Amino acid sequence: MLQHNFLTYSGKIVLQLIGEILYFPLWWYSVGFWRLLKSIGRSLQSEEEALGLFIWAKNIFVPMYGQYDWAGRIISFLVRLVQIIVRSLVLLIWSFLVLIVALLWLTLPAFLLFALFFQFIN
Repeated sequence: MLQHNFLTYSGKIVLQLIGEILYFPLWWYSVGFWRLLKSIGRSLQSEEEALGLFIWAKNIFVPMYGQYDWAGRIISFLVRLVQIIVRSLVLLIWSFLVLIVALLWLTLPAFLLFALFFQFIN
């Protein structure tokens, strides 16, 4: 009885392990990549909210500190314009970094297979 259960369950475990190994590349490039893209989208949205870029852009023509004279309006516009430019550059750099992460996700398995292949050759 004990030997029969061991053989039955060990066979099921081996088959499941083989199935998961064969399913892994499909998961990596479909479900895993989709989860990565959703995570990247949340990261970009969170970074934009942290920078407040759209709020700065929405209020670009609103005078700061209630200064409604011409000098106050011009200074407020220029300060907000500089803020929008700098914050846009930060968001652009962050977008570039997460794009690199996505490209690494796509190329990592191929790179590992390539490295493994050369290990067997030598």
